Amino acid sequence: MTRRPLVLKFGGELLEDPAYLANVVSGIKTLARDAAGLIIVHGGGKEIDAALKTAGIEKKQIDGLRITDDATLDVAVAVLAGVINTRFVAALNTEGVRAVGLTGADAKVGLSEVAPPHRAAGDQTGRTVDLGRVGIPVADPGAADTRLLDTLVSEGFVPVIACIGIGRDGRLLNVNADTLAGHLAARVRASRLVVAGGTPGVLDKSGATLTALDAGALARLVSDGTASAGMIAKLRACEHALNGGVDDVVIVDGRKTDALIAAAVEGSSPMATRIRSHNESLA
Repeated sequence: MTRRPLVLKFGGELLEDPAYLANVVSGIKTLARDAAGLIIVHGGGKEIDAALKTAGIEKKQIDGLRITDDATLDVAVAVLAGVINTRFVAALNTEGVRAVGLTGADAKVGLSEVAPPHRAAGDQTGRTVDLGRVGIPVADPGAADTRLLDTLVSEGFVPVIACIGIGRDGRLLNVNADTLAGHLAARVRASRLVVAGGTPGVLDKSGATLTALDAGALARLVSDGTASAGMIAKLRACEHALNGGVDDVVIVDGRKTDALIAAAVEGSSPMATRIRSHNESLA
């Protein structure tokens, strides 16, 4: 890409509620008009949980990562690629955003490998957990093909990618949406990664928003217990994006259109945390 796009990641909690979805679509409509290009990644954890419950399949997670057997993967693919992605793309196109629904399997933009056994954060026993059909994007930035994204963005389309990956053997894999967004942001040399969810950025132990962090603070937030559950995956994805050349990452409360737009355009909002790269001073 000659222009550096903006990568936006939306948590599923913003896409299942009609009012929140309308706010998200309104923000994207504004950004699509003014940004150099947009690439969207989304999750859908709550709707997957509901579908698993309906199917009588037990939910299992560790550090915000879903332990995924074959039956769980089938549900995740159906919900993410079938229900949420289609609904999201339809809402965007209705408002004039030229959105195109994809998964990581399309043109192998989400080429992944099976995740290694996972050790829980803070667990000093060495115990590991097999995550099953969980994938992590391949580490080699040249291995995954982003030409489809390049083409769509250059022609004014907005790729909307459900967080399903594909292995080299063609098997589908469940990839954490934050993780996929962080890797894709690095691969396309995004100017900024915006991670939008239902909380106002990274919170300290008192519940206040940490409005600015440097990249070195991320590990400390995990090790001292300030970050837990899904936030751990978010922070690790942010770190990967920054290490891959993304200028900065903003974690924002995406329920408010104004906060989302400010985070994406200005890199700041009272309802957001901006994480700067190693090369930028906090001063």
